[in-house]
Amino acid sequence: MKSGMVYLVGAGPGDPGLITMKAVTCLRRAHVVIYDRLVNRRLLRYAPPGCELIRRGEEVGDQQEINDLMAARAAEGRVVVRLKGGDPFLFGRGGEEMAFLAEAGIPFEVVPGVSAALAAPAYAGIPLTHRQFSSTVTITTGHEAAGKAGSSINWQALCRGADTLVILMGMGNLPQVVEQLLASGLRPDSHVAVISRGTLPSQKALVSTLGRVVEDVKAQGLSPPAAIVVGRVAQLRGKASWFERKPLFGRNILVVGAEARAARLADLLELQGAQVIELPVIRIVPDDNAHALHGALRKLASYAWVVFTSDSGVRLFWRRLRDLGLDARALSGVKVAAIGPSTAASLARVGIQADLIPKRYCVQGLLEAFAACDLRGRKVMLARSSLAGDELPRALRAMGALVDEFGLYHPVAAQIPGRQRSEIKTMLARGTVDMIAFTSASAAQRFGESFGRSEAAGPMEGIPIACLGPKTARVTRSLGLSVTVVADPYTLEGLACAILRHLRKER
Repeated sequence: MKSGMVYLVGAGPGDPGLITMKAVTCLRRAHVVIYDRLVNRRLLRYAPPGCELIRRGEEVGDQQEINDLMAARAAEGRVVVRLKGGDPFLFGRGGEEMAFLAEAGIPFEVVPGVSAALAAPAYAGIPLTHRQFSSTVTITTGHEAAGKAGSSINWQALCRGADTLVILMGMGNLPQVVEQLLASGLRPDSHVAVISRGTLPSQKALVSTLGRVVEDVKAQGLSPPAAIVVGRVAQLRGKASWFERKPLFGRNILVVGAEARAARLADLLELQGAQVIELPVIRIVPDDNAHALHGALRKLASYAWVVFTSDSGVRLFWRRLRDLGLDARALSGVKVAAIGPSTAASLARVGIQADLIPKRYCVQGLLEAFAACDLRGRKVMLARSSLAGDELPRALRAMGALVDEFGLYHPVAAQIPGRQRSEIKTMLARGTVDMIAFTSASAAQRFGESFGRSEAAGPMEGIPIACLGPKTARVTRSLGLSVTVVADPYTLEGLACAILRHLRKER
């Protein structure tokens, strides 16, 4: 029986940007991902299509079930990623899972992750060490294993031996933890910070003293998961609370679009501190037209222009080139047009600088730019979606061009999981969504089809809606929704900037 591979992977503390490159590499190879409840689900986008996604607490329960599942999938020759919050070996059960895999003779590797013990204080503006205040750090748990015979934590030794003490999983036992610290000799006026949901846009933090922290946590409604920092460094938070000062901090934005575009916009908004709910409603499916396209690619030198109208077109065009053993040199002497900066950037990543980028990033803008070119008798290749309209090729032919159209892909509706659909409906009904962003007209249309016009319009009343360009805005309005923001320029960067300007002004 062939054996697969298991990776015990740290997912980091919550912010999806804090996952390691090696962890992403493992996820991209995975056949199965078993992930914990607190893992940010945005990380699952790195898993390949068709990957089996299993959430602990839903599809699988206790530790023995997880062990059995890892063993069963590995025995099938599959790559299994056990995705754990923070670091798998710090107050998790990574050590137990490693021992099980070793005993069972299953190949495995460990990929460390960024621990909340380090990241949460950093996002709260608290350095764990400081030349004036702290030279030593101790990390401990506030929640030991159930059924354990007595505590192995020597609180007195911890309080004597460390300038800074970080306590994880201590919120549920906070009164008892404080009692132990005071009984071990710490003063009631000792500085303490509590960071709830650290590194996420829902992060909350407070600085208090040991004598008051239990009351303050209750008064401010802080909840687990949380990191507790005890020591003089806690007082440094004040002016150093950089994360909460990001312009979109605490804002919930629902991003609706094709998988790749929604992910890119989500990344841009998260850089500004937003909490993004991704709703991929469209998948890009390659078209099987290899014979006709391969024949044209072998004769690329006969074309005067190749025109790309999307990032997906660039990606799949290059995949076909590679299938033929060709590269960017095949375009020597051929001019290349890109509908906008994003498509041009995709070309640049494969070594091609676009010769033409219109001032307006749409079909009409392309035609305006081509009006200054002599296309009479010149061959033009359109590499784009097979469902694209005929406006562009018809107008180019009217300019005298000899146009060959190649549909490289087509968009299809992505299945929206029932759980995600229910969660989004609940958020809309409760008014906890601060803005909705549609990245294309087809995304807005698909949203309307999925949620229903009346079902969408009611809960969404009063929620600002941002659209990428006028076409997207027209379709959105046809659903009975009011459009607040229209991006100009019509790019994801333009849409992110428009959202930022509106929400800043609103705040």
